[in-house]
Amino acid sequence: MPDQHVPAYRAPATVFADRHIGPDEVERAVMLEAVGYGSTAELMAAAVPSSILSAPGAPAALGLPEPASETEALAELRALADTNQVLVSMIGQGYYDTVVPPVILRNIMENPAWYTAYTPYQPEISQGRLEALLNFQTMVADLTGLPVSGASLLDEATAAAEAMTLARRATKSKSASFVVDSNVFGQTLAVLRTRAEPLGIDVVVADLSDGLPEGDIFGVLVQYPAASGEVRDPRPLIEAAHERGALAVVAADILALTVLTSPGGLGADIAVGSTQRFGVPMGFGGPHAGYMSVREGLQRQLPGRLVGVSVDAAGNPAYRLALQTREQHIRREKATSNICTAQVLLANMAGMYAVYHGPRGLRAIAERVHSRAVLLAAGLRSAGVEVLTDAFFDTLRVRVPGWADAVVEAAREAGVNLFRVDADTVGISCDETTTSGHVALVLNAFGARVPNDAAPAAPVLPAALAREVDYLAHPVFNTHRSETSLLRYMRRLADKDLALDRTMIPLGSCTMKLNATAEMEAVTWPEFAGLHPFAPLEQAAGLVRVVRDLETWLAEVTGYDAVSLQPNAGSQGELAGLLAIREYHRSRGDAAREVCLIPSSAHGTNAASAIMAGMRVTVVACDEGGNIDLDDLRAKIAKTGDALAAIMVTYPSTHGVYEDTITEVCRLVHEGGGQVYVDGANLNALVGWAKPGEFGADVSHLNLHKTFCIPHGGGGPGVGPVAVRAHLADFLPNHPAQSEAGPYTGVGPVSAAPFGSAGILPISWAYIRMMGEEGLRAATETAVLAANYVAKRLAPHYPVLYAGTDGLVAHECIIDIRGLQKATGISNDDLTKRLIDYGFHAPTMSFPVAGTLMIEPTESEDLAELDRFVDAMVAIRAEIDRVADGSYEREDNPLKNAPHTAEALTADDWKHAYSRSEAAYPVPSLRRSKYWVPVARIDQAFGDRNLVCSCPPPEAFEE
Repeated sequence: MPDQHVPAYRAPATVFADRHIGPDEVERAVMLEAVGYGSTAELMAAAVPSSILSAPGAPAALGLPEPASETEALAELRALADTNQVLVSMIGQGYYDTVVPPVILRNIMENPAWYTAYTPYQPEISQGRLEALLNFQTMVADLTGLPVSGASLLDEATAAAEAMTLARRATKSKSASFVVDSNVFGQTLAVLRTRAEPLGIDVVVADLSDGLPEGDIFGVLVQYPAASGEVRDPRPLIEAAHERGALAVVAADILALTVLTSPGGLGADIAVGSTQRFGVPMGFGGPHAGYMSVREGLQRQLPGRLVGVSVDAAGNPAYRLALQTREQHIRREKATSNICTAQVLLANMAGMYAVYHGPRGLRAIAERVHSRAVLLAAGLRSAGVEVLTDAFFDTLRVRVPGWADAVVEAAREAGVNLFRVDADTVGISCDETTTSGHVALVLNAFGARVPNDAAPAAPVLPAALAREVDYLAHPVFNTHRSETSLLRYMRRLADKDLALDRTMIPLGSCTMKLNATAEMEAVTWPEFAGLHPFAPLEQAAGLVRVVRDLETWLAEVTGYDAVSLQPNAGSQGELAGLLAIREYHRSRGDAAREVCLIPSSAHGTNAASAIMAGMRVTVVACDEGGNIDLDDLRAKIAKTGDALAAIMVTYPSTHGVYEDTITEVCRLVHEGGGQVYVDGANLNALVGWAKPGEFGADVSHLNLHKTFCIPHGGGGPGVGPVAVRAHLADFLPNHPAQSEAGPYTGVGPVSAAPFGSAGILPISWAYIRMMGEEGLRAATETAVLAANYVAKRLAPHYPVLYAGTDGLVAHECIIDIRGLQKATGISNDDLTKRLIDYGFHAPTMSFPVAGTLMIEPTESEDLAELDRFVDAMVAIRAEIDRVADGSYEREDNPLKNAPHTAEALTADDWKHAYSRSEAAYPVPSLRRSKYWVPVARIDQAFGDRNLVCSCPPPEAFEE
């Protein structure tokens, strides 16, 4: 028996919050003493304007459940998962079951070295994920037969929408018509319509089996194979489009392209699609890596990110993001795409799937899938059932007059989901997991059976479209056949990078906080990962409950009345929010309200999203303190008059300050007849203390991959829910495939799947469930404390550019390097490259102010790590001072030559005036734990002048 004098151990309810928040009580006391406050509550009361608080000097109450422990939360998620029914999915329509190779599941999807990494804007410490993305780009370019592929887009439907706007930009056509084949996926057509209407684009839907309709057009889109499964030769349509000066877009199935002629081989200008069936679970709709590839001449129009090959300071090949001038923070109101993210983690999985299987392995999978479909068609026809699809890859349409519902129900009772096209027609899709047993079950639902002569049937693909294995010839796709080899390859790539599993990532505006293992665990459970997004809703009861809980909790945290989780990135949340505002005005007869006011300090996606929502952008000035200039705002409101639609503000500001004029901004805009959009990128500084929906905002998007712990994954996945007050709720996104996804009066879908990237929502559900009200509030308080602690310690060494009341910052601070650069020639770029030698990722560079660094420590970093970062910055300042006093040469010093590779430091020839140990071990702790950068400083301009965006041959790496 247990000792009766020892009470049973009971973990405190806030145990998870104590693990999530880095500084403990003693460390917080040290930090509070440094910033001059007695408690975090006292600090918040001083920093946060009283005008935005629910009660003066007091935090906001959050009606959330009491926090659960990790064990309890996972048990609740397990109970929810058990209510889901994962049937054999033969629905298709762009989503297919697949086998995730276990070596990829464990070592990429479930590996924090991959999922906690940030966007590879600092290429020297991102060589591993950049190489993996280059593999993805090469895979897509090879299979689509087009030379330039981006590093992934959000999903197939939005990729098609991006292709539509790309075609309009590239053709400079006066026509506003974009022709879409009626035989495309329904979700793709719906997203195209959502995106086209605000831009004045006329989406013309036609049966293109009869050729192009008459009239001027700037582009045409066909599905290949078609949504019905039919494989048609699109060459005549493509030629006809080109004769009219239009661009041809082919939405292609990535697996079918292993056996069918590539879009490039057909003459297409642009190919789009999804790589989901390359080893990425369906996840009730996402996240999945969409793709886009283009012909030569269109690469500088490509939306999103493009990985390119350049050289480092030693002349060695090195990877980096190419053509970055296309990014929205530079193009701003001239941008025609608001894509600022990608689906990197999923792209890396899909690329590794191709590395794992190789070209012949992929083709074998495609041939097996096709053979199952051929067997299915033979069995149906032998029973007298009418198969409408003659030439097909994996999908059939079957005519059963008046019996479609009965057939679908019979299959469902046997454990198989089919696609009900209409009352007379059923769709059936085979995939990598389809077995002969599944074929027999489906045939039985139709009253048929497997033919007695069920020998392998001959393919039914058109001979004119047959493809040889002319793809993926690069050694990377033909080397790693054993698991040992692939495992070591992925490990080598991970070792090249810096992610949160190794070091603090002090990026301002991006909130790189802990992504706890307990939050991540449920994502790969088959009961969540194996759901098709168009499966009957009752089969997804557990995941729908996760969705509804999150909608309720996020509304409570933000003070809004309704939330949509459909947007699968912050940029799409922005668009959805602005579309809701636009539709609200139109519903009131105010269609002329089309001007969106945007402060000069705003995130670049804000202006791009406003343009995409059919608005005109007017920039509002900021004062010397980085705050919105109220006089300029009043002037712009007066000048705009009845055309004012909205203002987009980020709060706390992009300058890392709680602006005390935010309620006045809201009042002025409302008096002018406009709506207030508060960008939720910096919500990590508000949760538990203030609610945008209560202090004057009408709509916000939230970044679940920032405040609510979905990891960045090297630049995606993300979720960008949109939250609105009641008067905008009727205009949230909806979806044609699922009436429960949004209001029938909604603006249409902004993502391909009804509930967006539903597969990763258990992460944020678990975070909120385990943190509870007090935990979330403590996280906010500690994030603000950490930022002020860092600012206070750095202030004697670097000017802190902006501050609010009592010299306090919010959750991030900006330090100014411009004076140091003027005095010494050392730039913020030099400083961040030197930080790599100290083992740190760089802060955000030159945003929102050129020549500065934005630092956000987050609540998850403990005092030791904060001090390690500050000590590194102080040591670097001492090195800069040595440049100033002449101890270091201005052009030959550890900063100008950073980062230092092991190869350079061990070379026989060392020509620098400073020592090797100064270069490698500027602080003693690095001798115990050192990150060795794989490449020297990369020549960015060389890579843009000599654009290479697919895997270079092995010879490029030879001495």
